[in-house]
Amino acid sequence: MSTPIRIASVNVNGVRAAFRKGMGDWLEARDVDILALQEVRAATTDLEDLLGPGWNILHDAATAKGRAGVALASRSRAEIHRVELGDEKFDSAGRWLEADYRVGDAFLTVVSTYVHSGDAETPTKMIEKYKFLDAMTKRLPQLTAHSPRVLIVGDLNVAHREIDIKNWRGNRKSAGFLLEERAYFDKFFGPVGKNVACVDGKTRRGLGWVDVGRQWAGEVEGPYTWWSQRGQAFDTNTGWRLDYHVASPELAASVTNYAVDRASAWDTRWSDHSPVVVDYVV
Repeated sequence: MSTPIRIASVNVNGVRAAFRKGMGDWLEARDVDILALQEVRAATTDLEDLLGPGWNILHDAATAKGRAGVALASRSRAEIHRVELGDEKFDSAGRWLEADYRVGDAFLTVVSTYVHSGDAETPTKMIEKYKFLDAMTKRLPQLTAHSPRVLIVGDLNVAHREIDIKNWRGNRKSAGFLLEERAYFDKFFGPVGKNVACVDGKTRRGLGWVDVGRQWAGEVEGPYTWWSQRGQAFDTNTGWRLDYHVASPELAASVTNYAVDRASAWDTRWSDHSPVVVDYVV
């Protein structure tokens, strides 16, 4: 029997501050089954207090206190969860959290992830970002081998294509829109096992995952999910699409609705990112 399930993902930019600004009202109105958070920057006890009863919470904090942090909160308890990504020398703490959920008669694997933002002028920061993207590239085929229904959500900190960033011409040398970063996404979303011509001029084998946001919206600008706090970026919709639902093909085929919950006005925002809320049938 098929079961509908609503999954929301959002970079909260500090969950305690987000709740002070109104996140709780949004969550109460949205009837979410699984909530994925990034940049939690708080303790597990804070999440428990803020979300209240009825939520089963998994939380992986960053090694450095007050940084990053990813969480999964659900109305049902996870059967198994995992936090490791990459080899043991690579610190992925606070950036990758997997969980297997039973949904009706089926299992669903959900990952909340927060990819490094990087800095084009700081090579060491880009090295860490590429290490993370390399680890993701290795993990993705393992996940589809593990389950036909897998969803990776979160702030991936890369605008894949020109239609994913308003001012793409002015950001061609900016972290988040470098050719080398975008090429990973060409591989992620390329047809499985087929050679894919990537934006950096190299050819790679596609992994066959689906960008749910692009699948739903079609070939249009955005819909953007992040706007700089500076200037009038939000008011003029000068944004980036950085927050994704990346689904295995079987799960992507079950999408019944996709929405970016953009705030009605700049002063009603509770994060610099907007939630991405998607309805699936498992």
